[in-house]
Amino acid sequence: MATVNFLYRSKRPESFLTIRLLYRNQKDYVIGAKTKLKVSKEYWETTHQRNLKDIRDVDQRNTYNAVNTELARIQAHVLDEFDKTDIGSINKDWLVNTLEGFYNPAGDSERGIPKDLISYIDFYKDYRKNELDAKAVRRLNVTKHKMQRLQAYLRKTILIKEINEDFKQAFQEFSQKERYSQNTQSRELVSIKTLCFHAHYLGLETHHQLNSLRLRKQEVNHVYLTTEEIEKIKGLELPNEHLDNARDWLLISCYTGQRVSDFMRFTRDMIRVENGKHLLEFRQQKTKKLMTIPFSRDAREVLKKREGEFPRPISDQKYNDYIKLVCEKAGLKDEVQGTKRLNITPKAKKGTYRHVADTYEKWELVSSHIGRRSFATNYYGKVPTSYLINITGHSSEKTFLNYIKKSNKDIALDAYEYFN
Repeated sequence: MATVNFLYRSKRPESFLTIRLLYRNQKDYVIGAKTKLKVSKEYWETTHQRNLKDIRDVDQRNTYNAVNTELARIQAHVLDEFDKTDIGSINKDWLVNTLEGFYNPAGDSERGIPKDLISYIDFYKDYRKNELDAKAVRRLNVTKHKMQRLQAYLRKTILIKEINEDFKQAFQEFSQKERYSQNTQSRELVSIKTLCFHAHYLGLETHHQLNSLRLRKQEVNHVYLTTEEIEKIKGLELPNEHLDNARDWLLISCYTGQRVSDFMRFTRDMIRVENGKHLLEFRQQKTKKLMTIPFSRDAREVLKKREGEFPRPISDQKYNDYIKLVCEKAGLKDEVQGTKRLNITPKAKKGTYRHVADTYEKWELVSSHIGRRSFATNYYGKVPTSYLINITGHSSEKTFLNYIKKSNKDIALDAYEYFN
């Protein structure tokens, strides 16, 4: 016969609970190990010792229920494993390994596929290591760290088979407390579902509600540069070489419609002339697609000051910072709606950054995507859409049209000539 109890054994204000297993084999034994359930000392010594009916505060009641549920799951797992094991093999190492089996249950004992979401992220990265680029790995790491914080918030292991409507509600509640935007929440849920679909493909159990889990997206006003604003930027006298260099990359972006990961790698060797027509050929970093696009007269003009060479490559972060300054000097100060990444804890030693929707001066909302978006928007209705999609490399007309940021009125005015 074995029993289990839990102890708070730390002087810190927050700590992981210790599980203590008591059993008899001719004599009494007591062994202990750390769980991954973290609670505050104040909660353990006050709230947890009370009866649920005496707890009036809603948050305290929710915490009480969550902690008790998790403790019951741990206890059931340990006692179940105890009953399956020869009592002579029970020791501290056995208890540690049993807890590890609770938190990281194997989905497939031979292939070692984990059933919990956090462990599965690492498994997924390794499984697809020959397919994922550095950016995709960074995004998965962001998801993993966020799920680690969510798991600590829920005080329970997040299992793949439990990604359901209840999980979505808890995920939303956590995300709102953390002040994540609606679109960040929606994007993160899509990533989690992708991981679960992959797990299902490998034979793991998933919840029947998984496919229907969705979070609505919030309409965001993405700015673009009009042809008049591009001309202002083009005509600027800039005092610093680094701003002049960034301005020229911005113009090239507006004239070619490419991502920063691609245009920052352009070299004069990629330009060729066929039948008097200038073409630019390169392979997209994101899609690995070989692209051949027109290299316009406006784009070629930018290269003249460097005798046909492209501007000096710079980091994405510097590019983002510098083109904001360029656009500020160009007088792009109209107030527009948009989202901006801001530190929401300015007094903290380490800031917490979130995308905050508000009204800002236009130059503040400029980022590396603005050139690509401006190209798509300014040429839409003037150049056949099929040509534009071929130049930008979008996978479909639907994704391309997400880049079109003209109002319905502007599009109607552009289309007017076709009906008169």
